[in-house]
Amino acid sequence: MNPSANGSPRPDDDLLVDFQKVVRRLLEDLPGQDGTGPRLVDVLTEHLGTEPHLLAVVGLPVPPHRLVDADIALAEVSAADPDARVIGIAGDARHHMTLGDLVHMRHGHGVPVGQVDYDRMATGPGKEDRRQVVTSGVRLFRFGGVPVAVRQQGVNPQFGREAGTIEVVTADRDVSDALLARVQELMDERSVIRGQVVTFAGNPYGPGMAGLTFLERPDVDAAAVVLPHGVLDRVAHHVIGMGEQREALRNHGQHLKRGVLLYGPPGTGKTHTVRYLLSASPGTTAVLLSGGSLRYIHDAAKVARAHQPAIVVLEDCDLVAEDRSFGMGASPLLFEVLDALDGLDADADVAFVLTTNRVADLEIALSQRPGRVDLAAEIPLPGADGRRELLRLYGGHLFGAEAISAAAARAEGTTASFAKELVRRAVLAAALADEPPSDDHLGVALDELLSDTHRLTRSLLGVGSGDDPLGALGAPMGMPPRGMSRPGRSVGWFGYSPDGGITSSG
Repeated sequence: MNPSANGSPRPDDDLLVDFQKVVRRLLEDLPGQDGTGPRLVDVLTEHLGTEPHLLAVVGLPVPPHRLVDADIALAEVSAADPDARVIGIAGDARHHMTLGDLVHMRHGHGVPVGQVDYDRMATGPGKEDRRQVVTSGVRLFRFGGVPVAVRQQGVNPQFGREAGTIEVVTADRDVSDALLARVQELMDERSVIRGQVVTFAGNPYGPGMAGLTFLERPDVDAAAVVLPHGVLDRVAHHVIGMGEQREALRNHGQHLKRGVLLYGPPGTGKTHTVRYLLSASPGTTAVLLSGGSLRYIHDAAKVARAHQPAIVVLEDCDLVAEDRSFGMGASPLLFEVLDALDGLDADADVAFVLTTNRVADLEIALSQRPGRVDLAAEIPLPGADGRRELLRLYGGHLFGAEAISAAAARAEGTTASFAKELVRRAVLAAALADEPPSDDHLGVALDELLSDTHRLTRSLLGVGSGDDPLGALGAPMGMPPRGMSRPGRSVGWFGYSPDGGITSSG
């Protein structure tokens, strides 16, 4: 107790002493702090050859979507030492204290060794694609002959931890740096994200972090994509073919990074075209973003850069063209997207594919950022031949050629989504009548969809108003004109496709 200026004890000193006693007692009473079992600091001291609180702790933050990669990398690095082991940390202190905090605790018996905590995390889209990942534990092994201790922590929003951490303590700081560099290399080389189709989603505990979800890769044949002659080949050559010729392009000093814009009215097949591109590029990493998830464009760009060759799909990007609510700072999110396109190295084998229903909303922004998009392909409403081909694709095995031709002629101005729904309605009508599908059912279904009572349905299928060839029906109240959608709305990855899988409005 320190005396005051006149030599008497200061009242606040007594308060401080009492407070220290209370804190010490609370820490000693934490679950698992009963002194049973070896102390963490003793185990670390024995392994490292010196007291750990005298050593620097070097940390590496790990985003939530890279926790599995980090676990795989650390397991491989430590496996080089046959005597490697993993220990746990007992007590609640492990949830909210760093490794430096834990080894500096001097109260009572210290923090004891406990069980290792694990989480089952996804490594792919299948139900069995899972891995047991260390979310609280310390790996003890030798790296380059030097003993190291690596503390591994996962995400725990309950305790305010929205990113994982790798903490390394060893007597040689250069070894810590070399170890973390090797871990980062292996995280990219062994990544479970490489060659997968993934999307980002918001963390339910807060807006600041991005989670990652694996999706099945679509299976779409080129014959199932009905577009004007040459359009699909042109897009595929730019997105896929350029990557297949990467060495030739690099040898001649040409850049690989590319941007493709697919534009046209809703329901014409933009998303279905994207699904074909994903299907035709097995082994390519694909990141899909739409609507609000476009805020994770920088995370997506990092994933693409680390897992080349890659495709980044930005669905319905016009919906955020003027929306500042998702942006970082004052810039609209669209400019964040364009900046991300420009942020990659020119020789990065990454293709950005943007889709939009309202190209006019993007034209000014794109013209102010020249070079981000180097191919624009229109996906228009299908013509007469296209409508016949769509009806054959969806219902050629059910209806006769004459009935399909007649229906295609009557359905002028409709979309690919309309053709898909028309065939489904015909099959439903036959099922309700307990009959096999016939040409009559196709005609009845078409009459129903073209009737005035189905204006809203047609609009939702992408059939608009204005110069509507179906008879100037006009748009339903509050609905936008043909080829337009309400600003600020996105339907994400939902809609129609012949083969199922990942779908969207499009």
